[in-house]
Amino acid sequence: MITKLKNFGPGLLFAGAAIGVSHLVQSTRAGADFGLGIIWALLLVNLFKYPFFQFGPRYATATGESLLEGYLKLGKGVLTVYFIISLATIFTIQTAVTIVTAGLASSLFGDFISIRLWTVIILAICLSLLIFGKYKLLDRLIKIIIITLTISTLAAVSMALFNNTNTLSFKQVLPENSLEIAFLIAFMGWMPAPLDIAVWQSLWSIEKNNETKSYTTKSALFDFNVGYIGTIILGIGFVLLGTLVMFNSGETFSNKAGVFSGQLIKMYTTSLGDWAYIIIGIAAFTTMFSTTLTTLDASPRAMAKTTQLLFNKATKFNYIFWIAVLTLGTICIFFLLESEMGLLIKIATILSFITAPFYAIINYKLISSKHTPKEWQPSKSLHVLSILGIAFLIGFSIWYLTTL
Repeated sequence: MITKLKNFGPGLLFAGAAIGVSHLVQSTRAGADFGLGIIWALLLVNLFKYPFFQFGPRYATATGESLLEGYLKLGKGVLTVYFIISLATIFTIQTAVTIVTAGLASSLFGDFISIRLWTVIILAICLSLLIFGKYKLLDRLIKIIIITLTISTLAAVSMALFNNTNTLSFKQVLPENSLEIAFLIAFMGWMPAPLDIAVWQSLWSIEKNNETKSYTTKSALFDFNVGYIGTIILGIGFVLLGTLVMFNSGETFSNKAGVFSGQLIKMYTTSLGDWAYIIIGIAAFTTMFSTTLTTLDASPRAMAKTTQLLFNKATKFNYIFWIAVLTLGTICIFFLLESEMGLLIKIATILSFITAPFYAIINYKLISSKHTPKEWQPSKSLHVLSILGIAFLIGFSIWYLTTL
């Protein structure tokens, strides 16, 4: 039992990275706009993305190397495409999650300092934790954060259900106009997370095994499944919160980070009572802080490994370089697009969905290739689910592009 608890880590880091904008912002908005009629999309996208996320820890623990080394084995062109896509998205993604975290900090802890300063403070805290504490501190900290997040979110959902006097409709709806379709694609783009997080998972799995020496493929898959199921449950929880508190209320969310965060907290406390403020606040802030922290660690870790593999082992573009560049880039973009939080999140989530077929195809090709030990290649059912998942992701991307 103790060994199993010690082996929890990368799966919870996945949950920490995933449960953020996709849950707090997109899922709450989905519930507010569509009620429980959007649950089908949440469950479907989680089902079809599952194999491609799982292939990250599966490949890493079965081979002792990350997906990035695997991509290089498929061809330098594959790793180059990954590098270009990552370079085009990491700043937008980091800014999108940080801007929401800063807005929540301002609403919860006081607006006596500006959103801009809150952004710098949050990034500085995350930067200090990662540089000085490294993976070991991140691994321990995320367990506390995820437990806090889960308890506070489930408590908020329970309170909302207890106070609800309306009949809940589980009739599923399909978005019809171009605005609704665009929201659906954005919602699924980051539900539960962008597919490139599979790369992060593989890197975290390598780090975990270096630390414990007992992080086997079997324990990695168990760890991942716990984290993945957790993201689904909390995703449904945030859709429920949006439905119970805001559905048919006529209210719309602001695109400004500070205003949005204030609306979010006020919306819940107005419906549930002022006594719910602290629980909602903790749930919201831990949701976004965990995402900000894990993405700030994972993107530089992936970029450092990629540049090392593409160029040479003596490259100066290491983890410290990339985390510094990402932090400064996030601050610059934030200062330029502070009032366009909604647009920023929309761009980041849609980009994630459109690039998802690329990650799905190469992850599936790699895990099914000679580079993966035969005993850890996918089962027949996982093969079928993977093929259906690739078709689903390509189909929805084409559907979105034809509605532009």
